[in-house]
Amino acid sequence: MRNESKVEYDVIVIGGGATGAGTARDCAMRGLKTILIERLDFTAGATGRNHGLLHSGARYAHTDPESAAECIKENMILRRIARHCVEETGGLFVTLPEDGLDYQEAFVADCIKCGINAETLDPKDALRLEPSVNPDIIGAVRVPDGAVDPFRLTTANVLSARMHGADVMTYQEVVGFIKEGDRICGVRLKSRKNGEESEVRGSVTVSACGIWGHHVAELAGIKVNMYPAKGSLLIFGHRVNNMVINRCRKPADADILVPGDTICVIGTTSTRIPFNEIDNMEVTPAEVDLLLREGIKLSPRLAYTRILRAYAGVRPLVAADNDPTGRSISRGIVCLDHAKRDGVEGFITITGGKLMTYRLMAEEATDMVCRKLNVNKKCETAEVPLPGSESDAKDEDRRQHIIELSTEQKAAEGRHGSWSGRIESRSDADDALVCECEQVSVAEVKYAMEELHVHNLINLRRRTRLGMGTCQGSLCACRGAGLLDAHDKCAQRSLDDLAGFMNERWHGMFPVCWGETLCEVQFTSWLYQGVLGLDHEPPHHEEEISK
Repeated sequence: MRNESKVEYDVIVIGGGATGAGTARDCAMRGLKTILIERLDFTAGATGRNHGLLHSGARYAHTDPESAAECIKENMILRRIARHCVEETGGLFVTLPEDGLDYQEAFVADCIKCGINAETLDPKDALRLEPSVNPDIIGAVRVPDGAVDPFRLTTANVLSARMHGADVMTYQEVVGFIKEGDRICGVRLKSRKNGEESEVRGSVTVSACGIWGHHVAELAGIKVNMYPAKGSLLIFGHRVNNMVINRCRKPADADILVPGDTICVIGTTSTRIPFNEIDNMEVTPAEVDLLLREGIKLSPRLAYTRILRAYAGVRPLVAADNDPTGRSISRGIVCLDHAKRDGVEGFITITGGKLMTYRLMAEEATDMVCRKLNVNKKCETAEVPLPGSESDAKDEDRRQHIIELSTEQKAAEGRHGSWSGRIESRSDADDALVCECEQVSVAEVKYAMEELHVHNLINLRRRTRLGMGTCQGSLCACRGAGLLDAHDKCAQRSLDDLAGFMNERWHGMFPVCWGETLCEVQFTSWLYQGVLGLDHEPPHHEEEISK
């Protein structure tokens, strides 16, 4: 059955990552009737599969100064508008004896040219600032790096878009376009839940699909030359470093260690992969060995720190050349007007860039939309705080407030910022913890289900960090499934959801399954299969989990 939408939109945004959510926000804030469409869940692609670096741009100052300048500008903007998503850790670029100091001198000069504050430190001072760094370093440079939570950041942009009137659809895949002559007038959709088809019409369609943008463009008869560069990363079980630690050399594998929340992440590798692998990536033992071996050079503590899981994402690089790793390709923004480029009106592709430049990418795409619709309204996303970061309380008052909160309330405030006050706790039962590792309460789960577009456990993980802690869902997944079941009232769907969630956790654990991790996996298997009887074949894809 075909379901025809009766609403005519000014703009259709495809892609629920940071760039798509940011574009929907910007369009809605400028008064455009907007809809955001995502084939799975928000942050299911590269946005949710990076190291969470609040990029100063220093990494690209030497090789890609334009991208570096964009990064430092957006870095400072996010510190203002997304405070509840950002941790201002500071960063170090350190030189090991095997690297030599020649690169450091040029690196500092290039940073200064790009507007990045780079301060050369004595190695002893660097060690005092960050005791976990390799004590053998021969050089150090301090830069304004930090950490950013891409899940919170994207959710806040979606919330803002909805507050300004945007509609949102998830688990809807674009399978074609509605065309009238040489103009795209809308999209054809297919539900990833039940296969139902529908159509959404709009004056302008923006593709913000990351690496999947090449496929969406093909549906319109257009070629966008994308370069799928897979990057693998490792998550460690606790936070060994307080500052971001970078290797001061040309970009290479395993040259950055990023702290975030209670963990730290080492990354990344860079390998070109076929397009048919981007939905089912595997982290190989060789990649784990490389990341661990090189990571220990940055921080020797990693040698005896438990690895929680491995994961991988695909960078949305454009204009591939003969570089087998993709590291020489610019991280610059690519905004394509397909009317001028390909003779297809009403269609824009925004791609390239980085998580750090998502807002700027959204601004460029929205500027182009406004030109096409003859709308004259300036962008305000660099000034207006995101939901959760509106509070103008002084830092001293904010710290005092946090000290007075319980542990789980502190965690909720960190995740939701000023919107944590909307989490209603009416009883002891609401205050009970669902996830001890990440301090997620029953009240927070209920809030996520009601306000944050949560339909299954994977959605819940991305909104609250449930299952992201040390036990990787061993003790909290069944509790979360129970709360979702009370809302959904379908026992079989809840069992499938639980099985799929645990299978997804296993997917990231098996490449690092030794020692304590292996013991925990065996315990989890015994708990869910032996005690709870969850021994049927779990769903393998997110759209199946959501059914």
